[in-house]
Amino acid sequence: MSAWLLDPRLADCRRIFLREVLLDANIGIHDFERQGAQRLVINVDVFVPLAVSTPRHDRISEVLDYDFVRLTIRRRIEQGHINLQETLVDDIAQALLAHPAVLAVRVASEKPDVYEDVEAVGVEVLRFREGHR
Repeated sequence: MSAWLLDPRLADCRRIFLREVLLDANIGIHDFERQGAQRLVINVDVFVPLAVSTPRHDRISEVLDYDFVRLTIRRRIEQGHINLQETLVDDIAQALLAHPAVLAVRVASEKPDVYEDVEAVGVEVLRFREGHR
């Protein structure tokens, strides 16, 4: 288990996750990366307090819709070229945290085709809504 999951601020939260969102993205600083899109893998964990994500009537309006998370990722990619994975994960985290139900997010980005001898190179960030440090 990842140590960040043990953070006490996440104790009363539901974790919603999207694993291995596969995209073609215009990302990177090297000349070969600027010539076209490359494969990118995004993983996201969104933490929503149980108080606002426990359905009473089995309706999507009572929870955070997974489509919101997926569309947030895709919208950022569609904005065009981005140099750094760090910028990308920060942008996605900020957009997800703008949702009033979201307490915290973990966003990871991986580029699987950068090095022949490395499965992937990437970054991740864990962010909390302002005031929950």
